[in-house]
Amino acid sequence: MTTKSNLPLRSLRLWSLRARVTALCTAAAVLLGLLAISATMLAARNRENLDVVLNKTGVLRISGERLGVALVNQETGVRGFVLSGNAAELAPYTAGREEEENLYAAMIPLLEHDPQVLVQLRRVRASANEWRSVVADPAIAKARAEGPEAAQALLADESKKRFDQTRAEVTKLQTEITALRDKAVAALRSSSDGLVVLLIGAGFIIVLAGAGLVVLLNRMVTRPVLNLAAQVRHVADGAYGTRIVGQGSPELSRLADDIDTMRRQIASDLAEVSEARHAVEAINGQLQAQASELTRSNRDLEQFAYVASHDLQEPLRKVASFCQLLQRRYAGQLDERADQYIGFAVDGAQRMQRLINDLLAFSRIGRNTSGFTPVALNEVMRAVAEQVTNDTQYDQTTLTWDDLPSIQGEEALLGTLLANLVGNSLKFARVDVPAKVHVSALRVGDEWEITVSDNGIGIESEFAEKIFIIFQRLHAKDAYPGTGMGLAIAKKIVEYHGGRIWVAEQQTDGAAITFTLPVGDEAAPVDVEASRPDEETSA
Repeated sequence: MTTKSNLPLRSLRLWSLRARVTALCTAAAVLLGLLAISATMLAARNRENLDVVLNKTGVLRISGERLGVALVNQETGVRGFVLSGNAAELAPYTAGREEEENLYAAMIPLLEHDPQVLVQLRRVRASANEWRSVVADPAIAKARAEGPEAAQALLADESKKRFDQTRAEVTKLQTEITALRDKAVAALRSSSDGLVVLLIGAGFIIVLAGAGLVVLLNRMVTRPVLNLAAQVRHVADGAYGTRIVGQGSPELSRLADDIDTMRRQIASDLAEVSEARHAVEAINGQLQAQASELTRSNRDLEQFAYVASHDLQEPLRKVASFCQLLQRRYAGQLDERADQYIGFAVDGAQRMQRLINDLLAFSRIGRNTSGFTPVALNEVMRAVAEQVTNDTQYDQTTLTWDDLPSIQGEEALLGTLLANLVGNSLKFARVDVPAKVHVSALRVGDEWEITVSDNGIGIESEFAEKIFIIFQRLHAKDAYPGTGMGLAIAKKIVEYHGGRIWVAEQQTDGAAITFTLPVGDEAAPVDVEASRPDEETSA
């Protein structure tokens, strides 16, 4: 049974690490704050005492000494004038009186809070005034009126006693000032000692707080974390059934519970993985068999390409040659239907040759590669323009282009790409309008968008995607020449260079085909066989 005395201890054990650190830091901060307030008060008192010592008693001591000198100068001036009768001898007396009044004016404000010293200063002033009214001023007046000999009688021993009494008052004033300074020095020393004690206390509190924090972290964090790490390593070594128990702060206990939950989940997943391992091994065997079959299929495909480029074209060339020979030798000798049949055979053989050549060109894209190099598209366009201008029906204004960029690619393939797109635009020109083809380039982010636009018959929007499919034709084969492979080859070349191709929106008559190429060194060969769209494969 839990007693009431154990409740606070149990409650304390439930404190989180953050709460304990916060409580420790708060207690240290409160104690340091109290020490700081005390130190501030002592520092203010220290400044006051230091001001008394430096700016008050120091000035008062010097002023007191100057006051005594001023009074001596007055006595000396009076005595010199009475003995000689020379008015110039009164200069020290006059200057001494001015100096005395100035010193009173400077000292009285400083003694506003020290009435005992102020009273003594007033006694000095009263004694000096009495000496001047009884001795100095009458002697000066009599010396002026009756001569020095008549005034000398006033400077007897009695006058000296009065002046000595004034000097004694000045000495008492200096004693009072010295006592005031000693009191301020003692207070200054006391406040300085108090500041030192407060600093030592602050250091002691910081050391205690630091030691307490170290002990707290060691008990609540370091040792429990090391213990938890040891348990985790034990589980990681294969003991997935061992339960992980947390120690230390509530946070670490919750962390241990979460890790144990993860351990149970991992153990469950490992059981499932163990069950699925056999299935994976079986699938791997199937994949290896399929990989071997794919390798064999690729070899067969390469063999087929070789056969198509050599063995199949050889008999096809013979058929075409002999059909053409029949057409030339027996044209007009047979009936009209025989000539028509021979023409069909010649045209079919030639179309078959073109289809085989286009299929070979399509299949070789990305296979027989020479690697990417810098290619200046302006130079490629000049070569395409020479092919265009060789045809007598086109002039130099038929094909124009803007300044085109240099990119990374295969020059031969890029030449085929531009030649196919330009040739496609010229092939589908309108009969009543001179053909115009323009090639432009625009950088968009990390890609160049190159557009081939014309003023031809255009492309309907519903056929914009179909024209890039292999063997896809939008017109009868008799209306326009070709095998339907040109745009499919162009698309494969663009994808091999890491780009895209589409029919751009054209605001005027004609068609515009845009393709992208990566900028600069970002271009890299792409496996176009792996990325081929389904519709091309099915075609």
